[in-house]
Order: sequence, then structure tokens, then C-alpha cells
Amino acid sequence: MPTSDQVIEQTRNWITQVVIGCNFCPFAAREMWKNSVHFQVEPSTDPAECLNAFLQECLRLDNDPSIETSLLIFPVAFAGFNDYLKIVSQAETLLRKRGYEGTYQVATFHPLYQFAKTRAEDAANYTNRSIYPMLHLLREAGVEQALSHYPDADKIPARNIIFARKMGIAYMQKLRDGC
Repeated sequence: MPTSDQVIEQTRNWITQVVIGCNFCPFAAREMWKNSVHFQVEPSTDPAECLNAFLQECLRLDNDPSIETSLLIFPVAFAGFNDYLKIVSQAETLLRKRGYEGTYQVATFHPLYQFAKTRAEDAANYTNRSIYPMLHLLREAGVEQALSHYPDADKIPARNIIFARKMGIAYMQKLRDGC
């Protein structure tokens, strides 16, 4: 297993080369430049411990306004996409139960990410295919503010899918795997 520092370095590379490089998220570059992204590696494979780590990231955001977003990275847990989807559902339920709905939201990234109604080999899936399974915790207020300054923000996902399909699966896979 890679060290936490290696996992974070690989994740930073993925954000820089794929997310920012392909402009999948037009807001990511600003947050990386501001150093307002927190990276947290959770080495456990126990879902309860992973969910506790998720709640700890909520508390981190509660207590540190200089952090705009946190990436909770699971280098050894949730290798299967369906297992990952279960933890995503549980994390979203925790947000509601703990009163964080409307304060934080979760974005999802996984090495085997697959959008509904797509084939596994569809290059569009690479818009959310990361190096490791992770939960991306964002401040709702920050998302709303960023979207208010970006024209046609609702077209970002469709634009990303068109780009990924145009580039093709071999390109997208090589780009991600090079991180």
C-alpha cells in the first residue's frame, strides 16, 4: 500500500492533470491555488471507521473556514463500485441526520465510476474516475457562490461528457493512470 503522502500526491496529480487539465471542474484550479483543499487519507476498510472519518471531515470544515473543500481518500477500501455506492448513500444519510444538509454536499469519485445507463467502457465515466475511491465534501455556500459567477453552469456535465468521448477511452485512461 502506498503511504498517505503518496496517495495525496497521486490525488493532487489527478486533480491537476485530469480535473483541472480537462476543465472538468472550472472551480478546482482556484481552490488548489488558494491551498483551500484538504486531503485526508483513511487507511481503514471498516465502513463504520470510514463513516466516522467522514464525520471528522465535516467537523474539520466546521472548525476551519480556510478549508473550502475536503477530499476523504480510501486507498484500500471500497474497491468495488457497488460497495462504494453503499458508503456514499450512508454518508449522505449522515449529512441529513447530523443537520449538515444544506451546509455540505458530497461529490463522488471512484476508479470504476460508471454513470447510470452507460457502459463501463464509455469514456464519459472518466469525468468521475479517480485514482482512489473518495468522498469529496464541499461547502454548499461555496458551491452556490462559484455557480453564481459562472454562466451556464448546468451545462458543465454535458460539456465534460462530450470532451471525454471526443478524446476517447484510451486517452482518458492513460491520462488518469499517469497520475
